[in-house]
Amino acid sequence: MSETQADTQAAGSPPALVVSGVSHSFGEKRVLDNVSVTVPRGTFAVLLGLNGAGKSTLFSLITRLYDNVSGEIRILGHDVRRRPGAALQRLGVVFQSKTVDSDLSLQQNLLYHAALHGLGRSEAKKRAAEALAIVDLSDRAKDKVRNLSGGQSRRVEIARSLMHQPGCLLLDEPTVGLDIGSRESVISIVRGLVARQGLGVLWATHLIDEIQPTDLIVLLHKGKVLFSGRLPEFLASTGAATPADAFRLLTGTSATAEAA
Repeated sequence: MSETQADTQAAGSPPALVVSGVSHSFGEKRVLDNVSVTVPRGTFAVLLGLNGAGKSTLFSLITRLYDNVSGEIRILGHDVRRRPGAALQRLGVVFQSKTVDSDLSLQQNLLYHAALHGLGRSEAKKRAAEALAIVDLSDRAKDKVRNLSGGQSRRVEIARSLMHQPGCLLLDEPTVGLDIGSRESVISIVRGLVARQGLGVLWATHLIDEIQPTDLIVLLHKGKVLFSGRLPEFLASTGAATPADAFRLLTGTSATAEAA
């Protein structure tokens, strides 16, 4: 299924993710200021920003690690404050830090996650096999995670996030620390999920080269959304020739090493 087909199929249904008017502070420091983001189904959305922009804080609010006391957050139409169970059941998450158990096998990690979502053993094993096939790790199902490379471990986390069949997927800096080949593999897997399954994906990164022309770009800088739209509009908004130049002009930063 292409992104266009997914958008058409989902016409009239709620977006994968809606963040509306959300702010958040730590003491006197405001780290998010009236942030709004909409990720339609079947869309790969890039949450672009330097370290410290507020990306991880936004993810923590969406996943209910923090409570949003302002604005509204909806996942597939379900409010995360009023109906957290229904909302989070439709959300898959890959955090920046490693969260799989290195002493368990790939299959054991996935089955444990399935049990947390109330799946029976038979169904869980079926879904685990399907998820490992998606990330091309079927032949490593019985291996312990500690024996995998960094890129393979990240792919296990993606497989785990799919076990309860979410409609929305969040990935927080998923390629940090990976070599070029592993980065390309992880990105390709997630883009494939968008194309084939119509998932709505919010991909947080500070790496501009991970953007493709068809992506939805949400530029977050110092807690504020400075831009939301597609790449052509991103360039046109500044008259810049490259995404890196557009980033620099919109944020007013002179050092763009991280973003470039």
